[in-house]
Amino acid sequence: MYLEHYGLQQPPFSITPDPRFVFLSERHRDALAHLLFGIGQGGGGGFVQLTGEVGTGKTTLCRLLMEQVPENTRVALVLNPRLSPVELLETICEELHLDLDGARGSVKALVDRLNAYLLDAYAQGLCVVLIIDEAQNLSVEALEQVRLLTNLETPTQKLLQILLLGQPELREMLAREDMRQLAQRITARYHLTPLDAAETGEYLRHRYRVAGGQRFPFSSAAVRRIHAHSGGVPRLVNVIAERALLAGYAHDETSIDARWVDRAAREALAPPRPRDLTVWRVATAVVAVVALTAAAWTWWPRPPSPSPDTSAQAMPKTAQPVNTATAVKPAAKVVRLDEDGLLARLGAAEPSPLPAWRQLLAMWRLPATDADAVAASACPAALAPGVYCVRGQARLDKLATQGRPALLRLQSGGKEHWALLQGADAVTVRLSLDGVSVDTSRVALEHLWTGDYAAVWRGPAYFDAPLAMGAQGPAIGWIGKRLTPGYEPAQRPSATLDDAMIEAVRRFQRARGLDTDGVVGPETLLALSAGEMGPRLQRVLE
Repeated sequence: MYLEHYGLQQPPFSITPDPRFVFLSERHRDALAHLLFGIGQGGGGGFVQLTGEVGTGKTTLCRLLMEQVPENTRVALVLNPRLSPVELLETICEELHLDLDGARGSVKALVDRLNAYLLDAYAQGLCVVLIIDEAQNLSVEALEQVRLLTNLETPTQKLLQILLLGQPELREMLAREDMRQLAQRITARYHLTPLDAAETGEYLRHRYRVAGGQRFPFSSAAVRRIHAHSGGVPRLVNVIAERALLAGYAHDETSIDARWVDRAAREALAPPRPRDLTVWRVATAVVAVVALTAAAWTWWPRPPSPSPDTSAQAMPKTAQPVNTATAVKPAAKVVRLDEDGLLARLGAAEPSPLPAWRQLLAMWRLPATDADAVAASACPAALAPGVYCVRGQARLDKLATQGRPALLRLQSGGKEHWALLQGADAVTVRLSLDGVSVDTSRVALEHLWTGDYAAVWRGPAYFDAPLAMGAQGPAIGWIGKRLTPGYEPAQRPSATLDDAMIEAVRRFQRARGLDTDGVVGPETLLALSAGEMGPRLQRVLE
């Protein structure tokens, strides 16, 4: 009945992977190209890493890859990597159909069988590829065993190409100091970001058309709301769209407007339990009382931006590094707020940017007095030797890809507020307002956020951005190492930003959702510094 109502031949938004419904955005095509590169001539026997948020299409890309591998390729696919090193080796051998009689339970025997198979495959002109899905679930010991498999080689050729597919935690894991040996062997990286608003509309129309639909039922406003609620994550887009169609059918509607999408999203995106909802209401009521009390007070005037000389004097001369694995630690208690509650919280918050700047500076282990916050709020290019500031316009997806806490400029009631972005996932964001951690929806944030942000990053003390074609100096070596595996400045005495490196810059920018202008500006440097020491965004766990 539901299909007949819309004139469909099959459900258009099933979350079951179906090759007929595959929609490849530009980013998905780029990601697939990276994977194909990894199993072709360009891989060179290193690792290829593909990461992305839950539901962005990594497994779908893996299925497409399996369909497009060359005929001379043999693939071992590991779908459940929660294995011990021995179990992982056994799984790899089983995927390659090796005889394991007498070898089970012995690392040496299993590696010997695998090495013999790889040598024989090499002699026959075959390429052997290991694909590990959900690689963020690999233990450190299993990852080390995988790294050791790349030591299986001839004098001129690596015998095994390895592709790691995983959630963003995989990037965090490989950024650890004890993982540097494996990280240095990664020859290609790609982070798959969600669909943007235009792509979400194309995605919905594509699936509806494949399912046999003739008249697209969603209004333009409904498509925008689907994107806002889902964050552009294809799996969530499917879930919300499917619920909206069912609601339309139940009410005999053939056109779906934003109202039905909002209702569908409330049902589909796991609303809070009754007990949690009571807590939310109580918290919102308390915040509202505080807001009414605060209304009797005049707002503090916003401090003037300091002169360049004042900024230089107020900021510290040195900065102490933090541990690479340090994450942004939330407050002991996290308040969950809907959009009305967030508005009330902002109404009670101090409009000055200084509290947010003090908190951000403290995360980077920088002096965080009022004078330091005043100087930092001007966002000079260099806050301290080796510590830099960047201010710009961005979407939340781009900031999440950068992986660093950032200050967001919010507007409410004609007043300006600065909130600290502590974490984000596909649906929820975690903000700090006046030192209180608040979880709210992306949709609520987008209604208040202007898109302006400021962030801090750490790098060598000799940067003078932006860097364009022909730029020279020691900074080029730092950039080259992060763009091109195996790059050594000693091999390039000129240390010049040349055509080859500019092209590598563009590839990196495209993978991170940045403007692909080939210029190494502040935002590109922020992205390049992702592996450096400093605090990181946390994932918001529902």
